[in-house]
Amino acid sequence: MKKLFLLLIMAGFAVGAYAQATATASASATVVTPITISKTVDMSFGNVAVKADAGGTVILNTSDGTTTTGNVTLPATAGTITSASFTVNGESGYTYAITLPTTVQVSKDADNMQLSDFTSLPSGTGTLTGGTETVKVGATLTVAAGQASGTYSAGSFDVTVNYN
Repeated sequence: MKKLFLLLIMAGFAVGAYAQATATASASATVVTPITISKTVDMSFGNVAVKADAGGTVILNTSDGTTTTGNVTLPATAGTITSASFTVNGESGYTYAITLPTTVQVSKDADNMQLSDFTSLPSGTGTLTGGTETVKVGATLTVAAGQASGTYSAGSFDVTVNYN
């Protein structure tokens, strides 16, 4: 009987010894270089001509080239034609998303034209090779029939980048 009682006491200690366990973990964090974007070149469609009876568009691509639709033409004296250019800086090797505007109005006094269909190179996402990349932005300019002559401008438009 004493042996049975002693066995029961020892079994109780053994069960109690395995009812609890502890593990240790560590914590860490890595602070990465913040992503930044800065404008290096403004967008310019150059000189544009339109007929009085019908309008059209000027499409500025990300390689600084233009094409037209409708009754819009580009004179021989082209003026300055440049897509907008931005420098993105951040953590090397990281990818990022590019957010472009949907529409922007350019104005001269009470007259307006609209920029739309923005495009970028790279398109949609980019990779920070060596911690930097250039983003070029083009758009489509809609020119109305008989659009008043003069220099039209937009206050500004935003291009946003975020780490993926």
